[in-house]
Amino acid sequence: MINVSEVYKDFPSEFKSFLHKKTYDALRELNIPFERVENDSAVTMEDCIQIDARLNMKTVKTLLLTNRQETSFYLFVTPGDKMFRTKDFSSAMGISRVSFATPEKLLEILGTEVGAATIFGLLCESARDVQLVFDSQALCEEWYGCTDGTTTGYMKIATKDVLEKLVPYTNHHYTVIDV
Repeated sequence: MINVSEVYKDFPSEFKSFLHKKTYDALRELNIPFERVENDSAVTMEDCIQIDARLNMKTVKTLLLTNRQETSFYLFVTPGDKMFRTKDFSSAMGISRVSFATPEKLLEILGTEVGAATIFGLLCESARDVQLVFDSQALCEEWYGCTDGTTTGYMKIATKDVLEKLVPYTNHHYTVIDV
């Protein structure tokens, strides 16, 4: 069981990383309302159960995937409670089999550590060539729950704001697949 704070609607008093600051700067600039919590380190989807209850939403699972040569990268967003199989993703995308990017690549490309992968990683210049892919079921929820670029902060924002404001702001396009 992890400790989860009360719900906040303001910005953190201090930022823990470049991406953490960039996340809240983008929310401010895009005028995207949010609710957030601070928590003990949450790395697994099981850790997110209490976070989801506090924010009254479902956290998505965000994965950085790559081909064998590490020349193509995919940020895949799927429901947190959905089983993930690389072969299903590869088949839906019509590509060779993918694997999880290494912790080093995750930090280099998205500016996060394991357990903190987030769509906000696309704000990093190093993520400009990452392909954004959503599981269609992840887009069915009114609220989008994700990390704020750390394992100790989670937030809830409108899925509509993610698709209509944040994604265009990152200069990315997205693909929707059924897996």
